[in-house]
Amino acid sequence: MKIELLPEGVLSAARYIPSPYRDIRPEGTIIDLIVVHGISLPPAEFDNDYIEAFFCGELDSSAHPYFETIKELSVSAHLLIKRSGEILQFVPFAERAWHAGQSCFQGRERCNDFSIGIELEGTDDLPYEKVQYEKLAKVIKALQQVYPAITRDRIVGHSHIAPGRKTDPGSVFDWHYLDCLLIA
Repeated sequence: MKIELLPEGVLSAARYIPSPYRDIRPEGTIIDLIVVHGISLPPAEFDNDYIEAFFCGELDSSAHPYFETIKELSVSAHLLIKRSGEILQFVPFAERAWHAGQSCFQGRERCNDFSIGIELEGTDDLPYEKVQYEKLAKVIKALQQVYPAITRDRIVGHSHIAPGRKTDPGSVFDWHYLDCLLIA
């Protein structure tokens, strides 16, 4: 499946579900960073619609005890790649998604301003699915066509931009495998 960026800032291969948790990037911002995240709701549970509900401000906090601890958060990402390989998009790339929080990359703070956030359905300690890596690599290649400042050294994990605060996508994330897919 070919993945390309459409003029409205969404991927051709993504199911678009608009999140209210977004805003305009600062004027003149060059998008030059991809931040890879890992998420599961509830923790270590997959194949449900809770992440989508969370990113859209529709998560029922009574559905699971963990949800009570996150009910006040306003979080989104540009993309979610589910364990099945399905790609969901919540925020057009030209807009700022609220994924990085307090963060810093190479001395630049507020990574949400200049980055694209891609969530993978998973946890820090369970291997991600092969199809997730394949889709992630295709997405990155499509984004690099539109945003050439996103070079390989500007594809990082949430843990790289928020060390001590975040650990995702986790120690099981196979950066070498992603690199191999990106050069293939």
